[in-house]
Amino acid sequence: MLIFSPGPDTARAFRDALGTFATGVTVVTVRGPDGPLGMTANSFASVSLNPPLVLWSPARASARFTAMTGAKRFAVHVLSAEGRDTAAHFARSAQMKGLDLEGTEPPLLSTGWLARFICQREAVHDGGDHAIVIGRVEQCAQREGAPLVFSAGHFGTFSPARGV
Repeated sequence: MLIFSPGPDTARAFRDALGTFATGVTVVTVRGPDGPLGMTANSFASVSLNPPLVLWSPARASARFTAMTGAKRFAVHVLSAEGRDTAAHFARSAQMKGLDLEGTEPPLLSTGWLARFICQREAVHDGGDHAIVIGRVEQCAQREGAPLVFSAGHFGTFSPARGV
């Protein structure tokens, strides 16, 4: 067992400890000043059912930060297990050229998602080296399938246990 207090000398250990929490994987899309952009994020959560609010947290160090936090509308796509290549693509690049899209404001991925939330930006809060973007959900959709998950720096899948 490793015990430490988070700080500059233990940043990697802190990140590794956070990585033990398995999360779903999302791609957030916006219409940027130069066209559609996307970003892979696992920092997504529900905030409120009434009103319907969600949050996600982009890193300030990202070249996409200003476009992502400045967009008045955005879409969060919860990825299916088949969305692994999409997640890897948007972890490296913001570009949406060559991808199947539907809609333009915000741009929407056509494939690879299990749930999609179209949001109006409600607020942006300081979150240290990240921002916390709160979105009011205007519309959501859901499909059947297995989710893509992320844990300990790797993508994987999840199969729910029945009868537990």
